[in-house]
Amino acid sequence: MSMYKQLKQLTLTNFLETVREPDVLFWGMVFPILIAIGLGLAFTQKTETKFRIVTIEHESAVMDSIFEAKSLTDNAKHQIVWKIEDATLGNTVFIFERNDYRHAIIALKRGEADLIVSDSAGQVQYHFDPLNAQAQLAYTKLSAALREPLLSSPSEATISAAQDVSPLTLKGVRYIDFLIPGLIAFGIMSDILWGISYTIIERRSKKLLRRMVATPISKPNLLVSMMFVRIGMNFVDAVIIILAAWLIFDVTIQGSLAAFMLLFLAGNLAFTGISVLISSRTDKTEVGNGWINAVQMPMLVLSGIFFSYHNFPEWSLGAIKLLPLTALSDGLRSIFNEGAGIAEVLIPSAALTVFGVICFAVGIKVFKWY
Repeated sequence: MSMYKQLKQLTLTNFLETVREPDVLFWGMVFPILIAIGLGLAFTQKTETKFRIVTIEHESAVMDSIFEAKSLTDNAKHQIVWKIEDATLGNTVFIFERNDYRHAIIALKRGEADLIVSDSAGQVQYHFDPLNAQAQLAYTKLSAALREPLLSSPSEATISAAQDVSPLTLKGVRYIDFLIPGLIAFGIMSDILWGISYTIIERRSKKLLRRMVATPISKPNLLVSMMFVRIGMNFVDAVIIILAAWLIFDVTIQGSLAAFMLLFLAGNLAFTGISVLISSRTDKTEVGNGWINAVQMPMLVLSGIFFSYHNFPEWSLGAIKLLPLTALSDGLRSIFNEGAGIAEVLIPSAALTVFGVICFAVGIKVFKWY
């Protein structure tokens, strides 16, 4: 057989082997298309840009005058919504909430607000992290809107508010303070999903699990031992990230170290359970890659690792908060930036642990060893 015919026959054979596996086709071709469509709809169909602003109670006389001039009133959620329509660039929506300074700072730390606005001697003051691009954009748009005439009738006097910027450099308010706990949470998820799920699937595909089962070892012990290894590696990774963030960016853990360890272990348990469950039946690495990405990518996008999930529509926030990665990253941020202790992270830690144990038990029940 000539080299050309050999190549042609091998190509045809490999093609037929691929198209005869519908799950491989789905995860290799259809799933990436679905992800592209979903992300495209999420990030290209947005007609409104929303910014969340906290006005300080008893320190917002100028803003109250502006709200009165624009006939803006509280809605059912005790928010004041100012919508500026623009057919060319899209609408801009400012959502104002009144609160005291302490809760306003907490809102900034959690990514629930972009700016804090206060009033000092008739002058509007903006408080935000100058290194946060979203906060910079919110300040630029709001300050520009406030410079325009605020009353509809040209004959009426316009409100002219002097404006001033007060950059916030407090620990916990900077973007890097928001990012580091999210990266630690993402590292836990990614390392366990790929380190446990993919390893199990690869061993099953190579018939190695069958050989292990033939030995006297306990099946659950095999999986638990993999979890212990990953917990140790994740701990080392987290320590390296924390040390680097401390040395370079002066990021510190303001809360309890015991609370951090409790939530850290709970997060590892949760994703170990997920890993065992999604790898319990699969014996093809291509399908395993698809399942891992199907679990990881939505949480990576939705759970607020790189930007606040409060940018998503209000109707989706309830579901987003139920995601394991959201609970883990929010809990870590509360420890890093808000000084949370064991009492504050007890509920998310318990929820993650129970979820992980349930997934692990179901995974063991349906696990295919050969």
